[in-house]
Formats: sequence, C-alpha cells, structure tokens
Amino acid sequence: MNSSADWLVAIVVLEHLYILYIEMFSWTKAGRRVFKGTLPYELFEHTKGIAANLGLYNGFLAAGLIWSYFAETPEWSTQIRIFFLGCVIVAALFGAFRSSPMILLKQGLPAILAMAAVLVHAYL
Repeated sequence: MNSSADWLVAIVVLEHLYILYIEMFSWTKAGRRVFKGTLPYELFEHTKGIAANLGLYNGFLAAGLIWSYFAETPEWSTQIRIFFLGCVIVAALFGAFRSSPMILLKQGLPAILAMAAVLVHAYL
C-alpha cells in the first residue's frame, strides 16, 4: 500500500470486517453494546439470524474491496473500488435515512473519503 487511497480503502475494509464480526458472531454481546438504544435488549437474541445475514453482506463489501488489491491492472483495481465503495455509500445513505443519521458519519464518511482518494489517485 503506497497511496492514501490504499490506506483509506483498508480502513473501510477493516470497518466492514468488524461489523461482520459483531453481526455474525457477537450479536448478543458486542452487538448489544455497539447498537445500544437501537433495539430493545431482549430482541437481540431473537434477531441473531437477521443480524448474521446483515453481517454476511458487510463481509461481501469487505471481500470486494480486498479483491481490488489483487486486480491485474490499476484500472481494474480502480473500477472494483469505485463499485464497492459506491455500494457502501449507498448503504450508508439508506441506513441514515431509515435508521440513524449517525450511520452516514460512521460508515459513509470513511467510504466517501476513500472514494475521493481513489478518484483523485486514478484520474488526476
């Protein structure tokens, strides 16, 4: 990793791997701490399956961004990053609208910064 874009994409990857871990493997423990106030305490046990499914989607986003590090050409890497960062940004916008505006700050902002860095690095 030698550019700011690489580092910012890596931050988005780590964030989504962390979300995957919480939603798939620690929903009733860490999930209760992280998502405190969004669900009543007693619903965490009943929503483990739904949360695991959400975690899997976060894993797909992380996997796509990881894939971008192994693309054969810089152009292909850039296109992969633009697609998956765009998916993260759309998900953050939807989450901010439907659930909590903080999602835009916590998940959207890192992806927006990474997207800007990718575009600057690739096209300027």
